[in-house]
This record gives sequence, C-alpha cells and structure tokens, in this order.
Amino acid sequence: MRTASITRTTAETEITVDINLDGTGIYDNQTGVGFFDHMLDQLSRHSLIDMTVRAKGDYHIDDHHTVEDTGIALGQALVAALGDKKGICRYGHFSLAMDDTQVSSALDLSARPFLVWNVDFPSAKIGTFDTELVREFFQALSTHGGITLHIDRVHGLNSHHIAEAAFKSVARALRMAVETDPRMAHALPSTKGKL
Repeated sequence: MRTASITRTTAETEITVDINLDGTGIYDNQTGVGFFDHMLDQLSRHSLIDMTVRAKGDYHIDDHHTVEDTGIALGQALVAALGDKKGICRYGHFSLAMDDTQVSSALDLSARPFLVWNVDFPSAKIGTFDTELVREFFQALSTHGGITLHIDRVHGLNSHHIAEAAFKSVARALRMAVETDPRMAHALPSTKGKL
C-alpha cells in the first residue's frame, strides 16, 4: 500500500495528513475552515486518494496559515507515499466542466516544482473564505509535492464553481498521474534514472 502520514507543527498551525494513494476516495477532513474542508473532500473523492486531514490554526488572524500549511503537509505526504515513483504514469491532465465554469489542469510528478496559475475569481471571498487562498494551497502543494502544476481557468462566472472546478480538475489529473502503468509497473517513467 502506498500510504503516508505527515505531521507538521509550527507556532501557527498543527496539521496531520494521512493518505492512501490506492484508495477509493474516502475522506475525513477537518481543518476548521468549512469551505476548505469541502475542497479537500473534492480533492480526495475525485483523485480516489483516501485522505484524512486534521488541522488547528491561528484562525484569530485568518485562514491563510491553515490552508498553506495543509498544502505543505499534503505535498510532503504525496512524496512519501510515492516513494521511488517506479511504475507510476507520472503525468496527468484533465479539463473539467462545472456549470458556468471550465478549468483545465496538467501536472508532472517530476520533483521539479513549478506552478502556473491562470485563474481569476470575480469575487474576493466565497462566504468567509478568501479566494486568493486557493492559489496559496496549490503553490504549497506544488512546492512540497515536487509537482509541475499548470491550472488554467478557461471560463467561469461563479467563484465557488471556479474554485471547486480547480480542485476537481487537479484531483482527476493527480488520479491519472499516480496510477500504476501496467506496461511499466516496475520501471521509472524517466530517461534520467531518477525522479
């Protein structure tokens, strides 16, 4: 089983992430940030990665540290669960439609983190959640997961739909990338000899 458990404790947050890459999308995410929990649930369900997240943060300041540090811990968990990356498909992409919105994602589990973010939101908040934190999460996930990650909003009118489509699109791309390639189950998907 490709599993990992990561605990990250700072003066600002306390985060625990447990994942199983070979799961069925079972989730139990409690970060203290309701909309973010909803997004993590989508990430788990549509990637088929079982995910349990527990977070305590400095909510009296805002949600920034909690969201960012969860992205860091989840990225670290992905690296640990992937191990030497032998047999994975490595690449993933998905263009997802959700009502008025379409978001496309492409990623490479290359160990070369890079985020390309072409997503704008028509509003600064979704309820009490700052929409700029969506990018902060994916930046942290990309950096600490060693993921080259491109996310593009093709179109969209509703901020909730745009954020949710981004999480679902990345989830489906991640599902594709972490899958075992039956034709190369024991080989590294690289000519470099290391990922």
